[in-house]
Amino acid sequence: MEEKVEITEEAEEEGEGAEETEEVAEEEEALAEEAEAVEEAEERLAEEEAKEEKEVVKEEKKEIEEEIVEENFYTIPLRKAWGSPRKKRAPRAMRILKSFVRKHMKLRTEAEGEEEAERLVISDEVNERIWSRGIEKPPRKIRVRAVKDKEGVVTIYLAEGD
Repeated sequence: MEEKVEITEEAEEEGEGAEETEEVAEEEEALAEEAEAVEEAEERLAEEEAKEEKEVVKEEKKEIEEEIVEENFYTIPLRKAWGSPRKKRAPRAMRILKSFVRKHMKLRTEAEGEEEAERLVISDEVNERIWSRGIEKPPRKIRVRAVKDKEGVVTIYLAEGD
């Protein structure tokens, strides 16, 4: 009789443990399902944001393309900058670049009457390319893209592929 009592007590304990493990397993499954649902929702949001960003970029490109009045590609020789003292070559190369673009894009240098002088903007890429080897060694020539917009502002970019 004692053996039967012990066996039944052990069986009851095992049954209770099995019920507890089943409950834990069910809870883990529920948590895993919730985590998957959250991940799916985050993926959907990321996709929607990416689509919106692409649309915004497309709209900006269209606006930029519509604003362009004139666009030209130039290879600008900077060899005259090498005739300057070593510590003045890169600044002179920048002045040569500006004067070349003013001449070829027909910019007014001074304000005539009440009108403002047309502006010349050099992009960071072009500036970094000229200064890439320091003040003493600017490039001998540089290929650029000059873009004039509706307001007469000329912006200089590096030509693509450079």
